[in-house]
Amino acid sequence: MPLRETLTNTWDHIQGFLFPMLREEVGPLTAQHERLVVVLDVARVEAFVQMWSGLPGRPPEDRHALARAFVAKAVLDLATTSGLIERLAVDATLRRLCGWERASQVPSESTFSRAFAEFAESSLPNRVHEALIKRTYKDCIVGHISRDATAIEAREKPVKVETPKTPKRKRGRPKKGEVVAKPEPRRLERQVGQTLPQMLADIPTCCNVGSKRNAKGHTTSWIGYKLHIDTADGDIPVSCLLTSASLHDSQAAIPLATITASRVANLYDLMDSAYDAPEIWDKSRALGHVPIIDANPRRGGKAAAEAEARAKRCAGYELAEDVRYNQRSSAERVNGNLKDNCGGNHVRVRGAPKVFCHLMFGILVVTVEQMMRLVT
Repeated sequence: MPLRETLTNTWDHIQGFLFPMLREEVGPLTAQHERLVVVLDVARVEAFVQMWSGLPGRPPEDRHALARAFVAKAVLDLATTSGLIERLAVDATLRRLCGWERASQVPSESTFSRAFAEFAESSLPNRVHEALIKRTYKDCIVGHISRDATAIEAREKPVKVETPKTPKRKRGRPKKGEVVAKPEPRRLERQVGQTLPQMLADIPTCCNVGSKRNAKGHTTSWIGYKLHIDTADGDIPVSCLLTSASLHDSQAAIPLATITASRVANLYDLMDSAYDAPEIWDKSRALGHVPIIDANPRRGGKAAAEAEARAKRCAGYELAEDVRYNQRSSAERVNGNLKDNCGGNHVRVRGAPKVFCHLMFGILVVTVEQMMRLVT
């Protein structure tokens, strides 16, 4: 079934059946309540939450309701869990949509914290997002995948990165009998022959200091992480990867491309000049894609590249690859949507697994809303 037809049937079910039923059951729905209902109905997060009943001891709190509450936190863009609990105490409709009838049933903040640690350990939102993408894009072809990374600020103490110092040898021919150690292969060279688990294990995920040059040419720094996102046409994120802030964007390109290839089939890979490396070009072609990567002028070739670009603009000449490359702006829109509307700027947890879990709840909301926007 085509993608648009699948999403249209889902939207017709929500508009024609689910909203009227909920208005009779819980009362009037605001725009935010309707957003939450759409996300919960499309994502089906409850199907991925594990519950064990009948175990000895005090029964745990309803993990289904807690998972829906964390989705609501991302939908409402609430900064803290305490703010979510206060909102649940006064908003009866929101409380009933999450699964609690009375305000006294809402668990304490410590219970929310324990449940969030369980969700982070089991990668709950990432598994829900993966299943949603595979279910939606089954038997569909994606035109363009835009690959980019965004800075994630965290409230943690950065880990000092110690680079091993290798003694430099003198230039020239080695002495007779001298054994010259071969330089250790770069990470991109190692990734060519590694499996996906090996690549992910080789990528650093600790909190440290990252820096980059913004669009105005100024260098900015932050403490935290980087979230690498592959975005499909329609501003729909299809896969994500969290790394240390100091990691160069190109180091996560090959594992991220491998993850994306297991979820969707696409034609073009769009990347900026940070990804201009032979290994990345070869990996994209090996997956059956057409790489369109902005050239990175090295060794003094920047002036010649700028002169050629000016000549093309004056002549009104534009390659088909340049027209397709403009689609890469969808990655910037996803980054901004995540940070401005779905909790990307409110990271209050520590440790890469919990930070990734928090961000993936926001990515899940962005994905569902962008899918529904295609038909509305």
